[in-house]
Amino acid sequence: MDGVDRAVLTDTVRSRWDNDVLTSLSELVSVPAISPAFDPDWARNGHLDAAIEHVRRWLVERELPGAAVDVVRLAGRTPVLLLDLPAQPGFEDAGTALLYGHLDKQPPVGGWSEGLGPWTPVLRDGRLYGRGSADDGYAGYAAVTAIEGLLAAGGAHGRCVVLLETGEESGSPDLPAYLEHLRDRLGEVSLVVCLDSGAADYERMWLTTSLRGLVQTQVTVRVLESGQHSGSASGVVPSSFRVLRQLLDRLEDSATGKVLLPELSADIPAERVREAEEALAVLPGLLLRLFPLMPGMRTVTEDELELELNRTWRPTLSVIGADGLPVPDDAGNVLRPHTTLMLGFRLPPTADSAAALAAVRRALTTDVPYGAQVELAKVEAADGWNAPSLRPWLREALDTAGEQVFGTGWKATGEGGSIPFMGLLHEAYPQAQFVVTGALGADSNAHVPDESLHLDYARRITEAISYVLDAHAHSGK
Repeated sequence: MDGVDRAVLTDTVRSRWDNDVLTSLSELVSVPAISPAFDPDWARNGHLDAAIEHVRRWLVERELPGAAVDVVRLAGRTPVLLLDLPAQPGFEDAGTALLYGHLDKQPPVGGWSEGLGPWTPVLRDGRLYGRGSADDGYAGYAAVTAIEGLLAAGGAHGRCVVLLETGEESGSPDLPAYLEHLRDRLGEVSLVVCLDSGAADYERMWLTTSLRGLVQTQVTVRVLESGQHSGSASGVVPSSFRVLRQLLDRLEDSATGKVLLPELSADIPAERVREAEEALAVLPGLLLRLFPLMPGMRTVTEDELELELNRTWRPTLSVIGADGLPVPDDAGNVLRPHTTLMLGFRLPPTADSAAALAAVRRALTTDVPYGAQVELAKVEAADGWNAPSLRPWLREALDTAGEQVFGTGWKATGEGGSIPFMGLLHEAYPQAQFVVTGALGADSNAHVPDESLHLDYARRITEAISYVLDAHAHSGK
């Protein structure tokens, strides 16, 4: 890293962001590239293809020496965009650095603030607003700009492959097939850089060291073939909602929120507890003020370490959807024939999601009260991810990036969400090092109205990745 001219790197990254990235990224925001889980007609609508083509053109214009830009398509699957940049002479032994992002987006949802909208890019107060600006449209631009900055500053890079998928918000269902299809082409991946994660603040670089897994299922309880007058049937036919309440009691202690099935729990490594303590030490009170609680509402505990471990390493259950329940204005005196709930479990990073799903299925379908019919649908399970220990070269690179770019040390934390690709890659390349980071701050509003990208932080994360890529190149020496 001694060969990297810090001033040139900073100036190049900032110039590229201001003069090249921001315009193209703003145009990408305007593309309604909704993930296929929310747009079953994605192939016909063409928005994912439009996003791919937009970024492909930008990548081709970069004119990186020897780079190949390809759109990879497998039949019936969402497309993948690849930029393949060969190693500089003398740095081939470092292996492949795989830089990951995604171009698909969450649905627009309503409730955006005045003057803002999901497909309308708006620059305001140092932020770019619009769906996909932070999650995760900026990632491909940041990855390539990090390489450009490194080259301008006299640094080195090994082989770099930028992979941008279009199904992440749907759980990356097509990625296993693409990983198998591209295995020979990717070669030996020794570094994975993921720019789809978060930051607890904008003052330092944050490394994500764990991601929770998930289990989701739609559960329907049926008690009648058709609805009946509640004055006639109640007290004779049990309510489908009451049966569901009893089934939920098998899954979760409603008083504490503790998930009761042992298959959904896992031991928390001491290293991760220590990282949580260190992160909380620089941001005391963060979790107690992070969310817009109603007046008088309290978090489940005031012990911040317990909250952080709850958020990153303990299983949770959320009811994320419902059906069979009329809106109050339409509710008559009817004992309804069925109730449907969508259940979302977050799992510890090291939990076996298949075993967890099997346990949930048994709990919901065995010895059902009153013999009510239970149906499960829209079932999904995905493992979490726990990062391997950092090798000395990578730790040194992160230390340098923290000092040179942010003026303070980096911190590590777990994330409560899931990035299925990380688990897939860790399984495929167990010897690889992982840098999972990103510009998704707590106020970035991913998945909800007013999503925005903090532009200065995105620039600095870009610059930090340049140092990581330079260290990776030299790691093969």
